[in-house]
Amino acid sequence: MEIDFGIVVEQLQAILADFLKLLPGLVIGSIIFVLFYYAAGGVRYLVVRLIKVSGKPENLGHVLGRLSRFSFVVLGAFVALLIAFPDFSMSQLVQLLGLGGLAAGIAFRNIFEDFFAGILLLLNEPFRINDQIIVEGYEGTIENIGARTTVMQTYDGRQVVIPNAMLLTNPVIVNTAYPHRRVEYDVGIGYSDDIDAARRIIYEALDSLADVLKIPHPEVLVMELADSAVVLRVRWWINPPLRINALDSRDHVLQTIKTRLQQHGIDLPFPTQQILFHDQTEETDGNRRQQREGWPAGPGDIPRPQRMVDALAQWVKVRGRDTQ
Repeated sequence: MEIDFGIVVEQLQAILADFLKLLPGLVIGSIIFVLFYYAAGGVRYLVVRLIKVSGKPENLGHVLGRLSRFSFVVLGAFVALLIAFPDFSMSQLVQLLGLGGLAAGIAFRNIFEDFFAGILLLLNEPFRINDQIIVEGYEGTIENIGARTTVMQTYDGRQVVIPNAMLLTNPVIVNTAYPHRRVEYDVGIGYSDDIDAARRIIYEALDSLADVLKIPHPEVLVMELADSAVVLRVRWWINPPLRINALDSRDHVLQTIKTRLQQHGIDLPFPTQQILFHDQTEETDGNRRQQREGWPAGPGDIPRPQRMVDALAQWVKVRGRDTQ
């Protein structure tokens, strides 16, 4: 097969002519893109400065600065594209952006969700860096709030990276949101102990500790008449509200309360249970006319206590009769 080099030369000349026609636009478009690229750095710096002056978190300035720089670079690319290819109409560009945005939104839905959640967290500031929070079973100190994730250090020295969308859509407990924090503990005293005396001793113990705030006032409340003790709930406030302060204060308070109560003869009973069998109690267990453990009260025949040996002999006798 013969090749017509004349046609090939004509096609190459046509391509070269088209390229030379586009060359000025390509050069100008490239220059425009470079200008936008370097100007984007200035836009980022300006956004960071404005956020810093407004008193917002520094991380918000960095996130919005990166976002503004990226947006400015993309805008420069579109302008350069329109200059370099004049036949590429704005309507075609809008269609391309719509299809591309839809595809990107489907492919990177979780990433965009976390990103916008991070911006909302930085704008609303439900918590800040160094705050101590609890979310979805994780508890620790916030180290960094980024564009997509928040970094937490747990109290046992581990790092947890949490997607921002989780922090935005789930309840978050911020332990350090307020300057004061209340700590409480239940103390049981004996039923024969004087409740008012125990209260006074506990108040004196709390008043002697420097890490217990005087205002708001501590409280000692009767919370329960339990099986083995009268339960007093001791509540006191600390400042600062960090977990380490709560643990230290609890250690001091409980140790002081235990020592003071024991010094004044207040019982700290542990759970006990007593089981009485009707035919195995002793004569010294009390007046059987007044007992209420199942014995009949009032006049009449008083059941006599039965010793364990007698009960065993009776059982053997009945058992032997049944086997005959």
